[in-house]
Amino acid sequence: MRQVLPPKIKNSTAEGTEVHRERRRAMNTTWMIRAIWGAGAVQVGIIAANVPLPGRLRVRERLAGVPNFVRQIFYVHWVYIIIVLGLFAALCFGFAPDLAGASALGRFLSGFMAAFWLLRILLQISYYDREIRRDNRVLDVLYLASLFVLVVILGMAALRPVFWT
Repeated sequence: MRQVLPPKIKNSTAEGTEVHRERRRAMNTTWMIRAIWGAGAVQVGIIAANVPLPGRLRVRERLAGVPNFVRQIFYVHWVYIIIVLGLFAALCFGFAPDLAGASALGRFLSGFMAAFWLLRILLQISYYDREIRRDNRVLDVLYLASLFVLVVILGMAALRPVFWT
């Protein structure tokens, strides 16, 4: 998506300053849209990482002793989380300008997703089994870094129209 920047005006300092502000705003918006596309890609990566995860974590073996309906609830919730992440990624790819601040709903959704991922960071650090995290340290660090990137990008998108315009 390429945006046309206003022509440079040399006649008036006040007009030149305003044009400079418009150009900077357009460049910041373009950068934010691309960052949101990047956030979509990160979320697709998280979805892809969930494909081999049940095997790596030996979910079937660990759930063997629980009642069938508990196993079913677990798997249905896992699938629903994957669907929600797919929808988040689709929002990032399909509605990046809105998420970047073009609409109030887009800013709300950016803020919601930033809060969603921030809560996930807090849960990852404070709730999840430390031994399993330690045994999978590289994956754990990559995951936390991905979540941090999502919180920063989506948080900036939600707050940028308020603080950086």
